[in-house]
Formats: sequence, structure tokens, C-alpha cells
Amino acid sequence: MSVIDIPTRVHAICKKYDKYDVDKQKDLNVSGDDAFARLYASVEANIDAALQKAEAASKQKNRASAVAINGEILRTKARLLEEVPKLQRLAVKKVKGLSTEELTARNDLALALPDRIQNIPMGPQLHPNKLDAGQLHLLLQKSNLMQDQGLDMIAEGLDTLKNMAQDMNEEFVRQVPLMDEIDTKVDKATSDLKNTNVRLKDTVNQVFDLQL
Repeated sequence: MSVIDIPTRVHAICKKYDKYDVDKQKDLNVSGDDAFARLYASVEANIDAALQKAEAASKQKNRASAVAINGEILRTKARLLEEVPKLQRLAVKKVKGLSTEELTARNDLALALPDRIQNIPMGPQLHPNKLDAGQLHLLLQKSNLMQDQGLDMIAEGLDTLKNMAQDMNEEFVRQVPLMDEIDTKVDKATSDLKNTNVRLKDTVNQVFDLQL
């Protein structure tokens, strides 16, 4: 996705989010206690505030003030990235009053957040080739986010394998009585066939004796 595509994509997703706005949905069936809606609204407000600070920093002529504002923006970005995994988990939870399409839109919103947060601009960089403590912390948070997402995928895979194993075990347990019944019927059929053969042999011998 190009730099030009990102704002377009984010704008389209944000338009979808209007249906989750608690104030706009007071007359609908979507609950105002919706955890995703509350947390997303908080993150959205913080992103807007960070964007305003970034604009202020870009116009700031005082170097010390610019550094302070940049530090606040970095801390905000790091804090917002920490909220992303929770939002992504809440996005896939079913909520009364939301359709499948709306849940899908929620997931799109959550997935778009890391890019939106990372794309919050900074003010003038005094040392563009150096990373300060805030930037290092931000990189660490991004790394932790990627690790958390990877661990979540592994956990989901393990849960799937566990469920498959349980299903196979349950199916095997259900098949045991059927297999026992088949064995019993085969044994009975074998015994009946053996007895029939004995009686047939006796009958043939009797007929042969009478002919003599």
C-alpha cells in the first residue's frame, strides 16, 4: 500500500466507523456499554490530539518546546500501540445488534490502527540520525506488538489442533461400541455358519446311509 493509498483507506474505514459512534447510535440497538466502541473512541481522540500536537510542533520555533512536544507525541504513540492488541481482540467479539458486515468493518478499523498511529507526524527533528529514548521505546512497542500478534496466531493454531484431537478422540470413543457390536455379530455369524455346516454334513451322511 503506497503512502497515498493509506489516507484513502483510513478515510474509508473511518466512514464505516460512524455506525459504532455511541452518540450517533443512542436510538439504535447498539449498546453504549460496548467495550470496543469506548476504547476505539478513546484511541481516536488521542490520535486527533497527537495530530494537533504534531502540527503545533511543526510551527514551533523554540527548540526546547519542539523537543518537549515531540516527546509527548512519542509517548502517546507508544501508549496507543499498547491498546491495539486489545482492540483487535474486541473487534472480533460478537455484539448484540451488530451484523456480520459491521463486525468485519470493526476488524478493518482495528487492523488499520497501527499504520495510523505510526503515520502520526513528528515536529522538526533535531537529530534525525539518532534515536532518543522515546523513539527506542516506540520501536520496542512495535516489536512487542508484532510478537503478540505472532503468539496469538500460534495460540489459535494450538487451540485448533487441540479441538481436532478432542473431536477425533470423541469420535473414536463413539466408534468403540459399534466396533464391539460388529465383532459380536461376526463371531455369532461364524458360529452359526459352523453349526449349519455340521448339521448339513450330518444330513448328507444320513441321506447317503439311507441310499446304501
